[in-house]
Amino acid sequence: MLIVSCSHGRHLGRLIAKKLRMPHSNLIVDKFPDDEIRVRFDFNFKNRNVFLVQSFYKNISDCIIEVILASKTAKELGAKKVVLVAPYFPYMRQDKRFHKGEAVSQRIIGGLIDKYFDAVYAMDPHLHRKNILGNIFKIRAVKLTANNLIADYIKKHIKNPVIMGPDEESYKWAKNVAEMLGVESRILKKKRYSSYHVEVKLNKKIGLGGRDAVIVDDIVSTGHTILETAKVLRKLGAKNVHCLCVHGIFVDNALSKLKNAGIKVVSTNTIPSKVSKIDVSGVFSHDVIK
Repeated sequence: MLIVSCSHGRHLGRLIAKKLRMPHSNLIVDKFPDDEIRVRFDFNFKNRNVFLVQSFYKNISDCIIEVILASKTAKELGAKKVVLVAPYFPYMRQDKRFHKGEAVSQRIIGGLIDKYFDAVYAMDPHLHRKNILGNIFKIRAVKLTANNLIADYIKKHIKNPVIMGPDEESYKWAKNVAEMLGVESRILKKKRYSSYHVEVKLNKKIGLGGRDAVIVDDIVSTGHTILETAKVLRKLGAKNVHCLCVHGIFVDNALSKLKNAGIKVVSTNTIPSKVSKIDVSGVFSHDVIK
């Protein structure tokens, strides 16, 4: 077996390999002058299982082309099996045709992964109507979760928490974490007008006087939902507002906006950032590569 870190998997690939005491190498990735991607392996993996680690953040389309080129090349060079290890997997939200003429990108990207890989492992994918990966992929597809790690972090660092889900989509993460900790949880209702304009309100009253409100979500992107949620929680008397998420995308300077609003943000390291303090490499080394 061999662990290979792709361009956006190097922050985790080496950690996974170290925990497993397995050989590790970086995929060599560069571009031609016209911006075409070139990938190259500098080792022999004939008859070996290859695990490509790639997290699909920033330049997502480049990341997809990169792993397809890498997987196809690995098989041409004799790899026995090629597995995609995806700390953050993209294109999950567009799971149906919401408007006339739209591409159902979840199905299309799923088909590409089916074609070029033997298995895929994804950490907390952003699933809605199709809530299991087996409904998206034909190959072996396993959904991993960071919920236990998030619960452990809260237990160690936050006293007297109330777990909050900022919307119906996030509540499965919030509720699960709350159950692990044995504490209260609540869900807020969200009305989205655009990616940058949302309104939230609490669906059931709760007293937060002197307590720490902990928003738990799978993805924080622009941060607008978290900012609006924090306003509601402070009106209810929250002593502090924390936000813990699996995937910290943090576009458009979101992290600075959250910090300036006094929200204490922590994410896992599926996507590297200044606040990615929860390491998920142990989950992958334990549950994926056996």
